[in-house]
Amino acid sequence: MNLEHVFLCGNPALDFAATLRARRTLRFEMFVSPQRLDAWYLGSGIVDALTVAARESDVQEAVVVREAVYELVTARAAGEAYDATALGVVNGTAREPSVTPQLSAAGRRAEATPAEALSSVARQAVELLGGPDVPLLKECGNPECTRVYIDRSRGMRRQWCGMESCGNKLKAAAYRARKKQHERSAAAAS
Repeated sequence: MNLEHVFLCGNPALDFAATLRARRTLRFEMFVSPQRLDAWYLGSGIVDALTVAARESDVQEAVVVREAVYELVTARAAGEAYDATALGVVNGTAREPSVTPQLSAAGRRAEATPAEALSSVARQAVELLGGPDVPLLKECGNPECTRVYIDRSRGMRRQWCGMESCGNKLKAAAYRARKKQHERSAAAAS
């Protein structure tokens, strides 16, 4: 599986929840080290720089928040009630100090600790789940993928979290299956 972080869900909180890939099968963990967590914060745009490097305890806390965010997102998308524990984790983290962007002659810059970056992710989840994009939440149509994304496509017809990651794989597999079936049908007819 690809070790690069991807950001295609339409919201940092959703991309954060997607850092445990293939939840139903392989359960591929992206936060295997403090460095991978730091890379996610930087790659997501939550921060431009971290003032201190993440520690193992930051990774453990991030995983707890990630799982709570995922639980809340999937409950909301399914129209189910929130789990009280998950709600407490996300709200508690969102109450902590978060990233505060600063303006300089060079432009906007956001520097933060890993804890402040995590608080910002939790705040993104609160804003998402309490905002107007809730009806646009969809889970990827790839049975192996468990990403939830915001479908802003015309007519809300998007089926996959991303064409590169899931859409092309499923389309290619469907093509191969059709081709194989056609070959069987042609062989049986002869």
